Amino acid sequence: MRKTYNAEFAQVSGPYSHAVDADDYIYFSGQTAKNAPDARDMTGDIAAQTQQCFDNLFEVMKEANLISDDVIKVNVYLTNMDDFAVMNEVYEKQFTAPFPARTCIAVLALPLGAEIEIEMIAKR
Repeated sequence: MRKTYNAEFAQVSGPYSHAVDADDYIYFSGQTAKNAPDARDMTGDIAAQTQQCFDNLFEVMKEANLISDDVIKVNVYLTNMDDFAVMNEVYEKQFTAPFPARTCIAVLALPLGAEIEIEMIAKR
C-alpha cells in the first residue's frame, strides 16, 4: 500500500497526494501559490508566488519529517522565462549550498492560472 503525506496548510487541485513515500525517496507533487488554503491573487508577483510554492512544499515536508537539506532534486515550471532571475532570488534563500539538482522549464500554462509550479524529490 502506498504511504502518502498531506499537509493541512496546502490544498490539492485534483486527485493526487502531496507526497508519496518510496522508502528512501519522497516524491512531492507540484505546488503553486494557488494551492494555499488562503490563496490570494498574486498575479504578476513571481517572487511572492515562488515563496508560497516553497511554503506549501515545506509544510508537506514537515509531515514527512524532512528538512530542506533532504531535498535532492527540484523541478520548476515557469509560464514566462523572463521571471527566471526573480525566481532564482527567492529559490536561493530556500536552500544552503551545495544546492539540490534542478531543472527549470518554460510551459504554456499551469493549473489554476499559476505562473510558477515547483515539485521536489527528497531522500531520507
